[in-house]
Amino acid sequence: MARDRLGQLLEASGYAFVRGRDMRTALESCGPLSDWPAFAASWDRLDIDPYLAGHGRYRRRRFAVFVVDANGAVERQPHQPHYQGQEYNQLFGGVERWFEPIVEEVAESATMETILRWCNRLFSDLGHEDDAGVDDGVRAGPPWHVEAHQFRIEARADAAGHLTPEGVHRDGVDFVLVLLVSRDNIVSGTTTVYDLKGDALGSFTLTDPCDAALVDDRRVAHGVTPVAPSNPARPGHRDVLVVTFKAISSRGSPP
Repeated sequence: MARDRLGQLLEASGYAFVRGRDMRTALESCGPLSDWPAFAASWDRLDIDPYLAGHGRYRRRRFAVFVVDANGAVERQPHQPHYQGQEYNQLFGGVERWFEPIVEEVAESATMETILRWCNRLFSDLGHEDDAGVDDGVRAGPPWHVEAHQFRIEARADAAGHLTPEGVHRDGVDFVLVLLVSRDNIVSGTTTVYDLKGDALGSFTLTDPCDAALVDDRRVAHGVTPVAPSNPARPGHRDVLVVTFKAISSRGSPP
């Protein structure tokens, strides 16, 4: 799907669902996905989310922070906590959560670089419409604070996997990409997007690698139904990469 078409969808409704084949083509317009198999395999090395232990040990994750400057250069930042205000996360808002870092070979992989560059190109066009200057098709503007989350949600016959235990929510950022990496032996996991009055705008399910959801977090909220194993005799899982972009103010203060 062409970038301008995606931009139009996001501007019109605040979200877009992109099928994997179209998403892969879009991503490859910004760089290679040549190491995708190793990138996807890294989800087998995620650690249990310690903050969710009281609610169940079904979520594994790793985390990294990047800055993308006005020229599109990507630089990983020193490891730091993930923080959300209570208005955005009723379970863990107001808490600095420290997760294990995304390993270096994944954070610096060709696939991660391509994903971040593509997001920057799309979101910069949407987020900084009044800024002057164009560099390689990217509208210049403030740099981005970028957070990347590797998530694996596990499902067993005796324990469903809750993808959004905080319920319908916003993330407190500007834009969000949710990219499906793999899905094995699960049912459900349906995403529904809502306007800020609480009315449902649309639903879809990420089923194939590179299926993607794009969200303008300033304008809509979203929630995802729990997953359960389709074959109860063995566990299942859903692997996603969630990337959030939040503009850094012109004063350089953190988001």
